[in-house]
Amino acid sequence: MTKDEAHYPPVDPVSVGLRGRCPRCGEGAMLEGLLGVKPTCSVCGLDYSFADAGDGPAVFVILIIGFIVVGLALWLEVNYSPALWVHLILWIPLATVLTLTLLRALKGLMIALQYRNKAAEGKIDRG
Repeated sequence: MTKDEAHYPPVDPVSVGLRGRCPRCGEGAMLEGLLGVKPTCSVCGLDYSFADAGDGPAVFVILIIGFIVVGLALWLEVNYSPALWVHLILWIPLATVLTLTLLRALKGLMIALQYRNKAAEGKIDRG
């Protein structure tokens, strides 16, 4: 990541990340489409080439949504014993919507935290 010489007031990385906004100015959209990262901010021109969320958001989404959906499915099964089709109609759409929503928010958060903490790829000094 190149050194950032622009002077912008600090923004909260959690709020801008969860909303998918630029981590420098807090105004421009950082994500395009469902999960794609734009090349630059349309407002301040920040280059998003440093952004690499990797698999971090996906792991958290799997753990969080899995806990919620499996817990609710077990509760429903123990208390009401519905037919299999009821489980399919309830949990597949719920898991899909929650996963896509949370994945987008956590990807934005991860990129905002990378910018805030000036995260970069590790390098070995062979001096």
